[in-house]
Amino acid sequence: MGKVLYWEDVTEGQEIPPLVKHPTTQQLVKYAGASGDFYQIHYDKDFALNNGLPGVIIHGALKNAWLGQLITDWIGEYGTLKKLSCQYRGMDVPGDTITAKGRVTRKYVQDGKHYVECEIWIENGKGERTTPGSATVILPSRTNPL
Repeated sequence: MGKVLYWEDVTEGQEIPPLVKHPTTQQLVKYAGASGDFYQIHYDKDFALNNGLPGVIIHGALKNAWLGQLITDWIGEYGTLKKLSCQYRGMDVPGDTITAKGRVTRKYVQDGKHYVECEIWIENGKGERTTPGSATVILPSRTNPL
């Protein structure tokens, strides 16, 4: 049995362990192939610059995936991700250190299930929040063994 995060072990205000990424243009090309998003701003520097961007930028959906990884890594194999959302408020670029972070904002029981709501976000290397979001998870409880 892997690591189990129980609802009783989570507190409001608790920080979620950060997830650090070091994206490269090569990773963006691979992601374009996997996702089917071949818009040139994600891999062609000249095209991006000619469109008023600071250079190649990271796919928004990839940043959303990193937020999903942040949460699923934290809740472990016995937690359930029920809702994940984010907004793209800033551009992130390969070569920068990207950190997914989060904090618990609320926990409650509803219909016998143990919920945790979280504020989540992506920060660039300058500490600016570029991708704010939220997540809701269901965790196992010590009162309802696995």
